[in-house]
Amino acid sequence: MGWLFYTDRRVQTYADEKAEIARLCTSHGDTRKTELVKACKVGSTWYAAAKVTNLDGTPVEDTTYVTDADGSITFGAVFLTRYDDGCWGYKDMEESAGPNESRAPLGLIELLSDLKDPDSYAQDWRQRCRNWAAIPDYEEGDKIRLATPVTLTDGSTCQIVTATYYKRGRQKRRCYRIEETGGLVRLSKASLAGSELLSSAKGEASPVLAEFLAGQGG
Repeated sequence: MGWLFYTDRRVQTYADEKAEIARLCTSHGDTRKTELVKACKVGSTWYAAAKVTNLDGTPVEDTTYVTDADGSITFGAVFLTRYDDGCWGYKDMEESAGPNESRAPLGLIELLSDLKDPDSYAQDWRQRCRNWAAIPDYEEGDKIRLATPVTLTDGSTCQIVTATYYKRGRQKRRCYRIEETGGLVRLSKASLAGSELLSSAKGEASPVLAEFLAGQGG
């Protein structure tokens, strides 16, 4: 399915978006109903868990999902969203369709029904979500070994770095000091996947940055 945009501009705020995701995940047919269980927005992408129940109380039979103890199944859905000239639009896909965006929170993944095929697209998507959630949120002074070296803009590489920050106005921005050169670099969260904590040094101040700035002034 392609993108669908709302030209009436009725969706403008976070609350509007969440309400629309809930509406899209809700349906009542002659024999089944589908209801939103949980929705989370990460970046511009909405992740949803939707529960399917038979109206007569019998277990839901499905080729992809194992029926839960209460007779229902709960599946995952991904909604890519964006604004175009003020008009909100979305592109939706069910988890078994193999969506690329895979940053659903663990709390949402845990709500989903078990899968019958251990090698399915949905299983792979869930694992990628778990892998993303497992990336550590390092603290000031933590020394880290990256799983693979990162190539910098000058062609050099780095693999061992220490978490620090720099200031832009009143805001602190996370960056990392390169072990080999002492330079500072910004790293994406994805580049920290599989990384290893070598040592931890907690504190309000930034001894790493202080050392770097002292070297720059010498």
